[in-house]
Amino acid sequence: MPTRRSFLRTVAGGIALANAGVMARRARAELPQGTVDSAVRDTLPGKQPLIKRSFRPPNYESPVQYLDDVITPNDRFFVRWHLSNIPHIDADSWRLHVGGEAAERGFELTMDQLKHDFEPVELVAVCQCAGNRRGFSEPHVPGVEWGYGAMGNARWKGARLKDILARAGLKKDAVEIAFNGSDRAPLEGTPVFAKSIPAWKAMDENTLIAYEMNGAPLPHWNGFPARIVVPGWTATYWMKQVVSIRALSQPLASFWMNTAYRIPKGKFPIIDRFTSQESETTTPITEILVSSLMTNVGDGRRFAADQPVLIKGIAWDGGYGIRAVDVSVDEGRSWQSAELGENHGKYSFRTWQFTYVPRAAGRVSVMARASNSQGTSQPSELIFNGAGYHNNVVQTIVIDIV
Repeated sequence: MPTRRSFLRTVAGGIALANAGVMARRARAELPQGTVDSAVRDTLPGKQPLIKRSFRPPNYESPVQYLDDVITPNDRFFVRWHLSNIPHIDADSWRLHVGGEAAERGFELTMDQLKHDFEPVELVAVCQCAGNRRGFSEPHVPGVEWGYGAMGNARWKGARLKDILARAGLKKDAVEIAFNGSDRAPLEGTPVFAKSIPAWKAMDENTLIAYEMNGAPLPHWNGFPARIVVPGWTATYWMKQVVSIRALSQPLASFWMNTAYRIPKGKFPIIDRFTSQESETTTPITEILVSSLMTNVGDGRRFAADQPVLIKGIAWDGGYGIRAVDVSVDEGRSWQSAELGENHGKYSFRTWQFTYVPRAAGRVSVMARASNSQGTSQPSELIFNGAGYHNNVVQTIVIDIV
């Protein structure tokens, strides 16, 4: 009879924290028992069954097999909200308020104006929760205990944020661009979910106000009618149901900027820094770290000796581009190159595959490690932090050869 632990392995695969060099021992990370117990499939309207992590607010991750293709279908895309009151918005009545003290003028946009007054832009980009894989932190940390699936890759269509800001007349003293959405907490006193990004990031040609996802209107659960898309950066900045954009001459002061979503300063290999929000010891989380995931093979799978085993997966990073994916079948003593799939853009998942022919019966550890064009590779050991962010440790699965 399947156990709760074997069910989780089927859904989310396995993970190992391997020692550097010759990895003779395998330190396996496990999700907390409460997370294992709650890892059940549940269906939201318009979605295929997802792994429910919480219901209020709704936080649902995609099973690993949903990530097997380079584009994640809308009905299989993960769901992440911070506040539980999420209104159903009519696109015709939606308004986007643009202004702020660092803008020359304020104005409102309707959905029709957003679509027709500005050049439409499309790009493929990974949307990944900053806490993806938090559940594998050792020791365990508080927060939504995500497995591997708090992410997805989609083709986003919308208007460039810089074009909207040009109409507002961005002043020279603009430091940050702040966003607010429509979601609210049921209890008074709960901090409004407000975020900001540096003005220079807002002016990047790839930062969008998106109204389509994979050729269709945004799903309600993913931010309909419009959301911010910040390619290469973690999804905390991808404001859903955006209704307000403000140009600020001073850094935004809010719980979600000054307390939440922060990492120890200098601990991670970050290039894009959010300096206006840095303190002496911490800095806001920004870009996605280089990572990879095996999507078609999980722990405990059985294969016959002398028969080819096809291992497939995806790799991604913060927009520098995947240079290589290497696979080891001997606990990290040697590595072989995987074959990379089509390049759908620097912010997209990059598929890869590797064929392994086992010659003898036994247990085999399979490891996958991605590297990007900056020369950065996945670490062999977890870079621990108290919020469980940036877990991009090399993944390991164990298969049985019979």
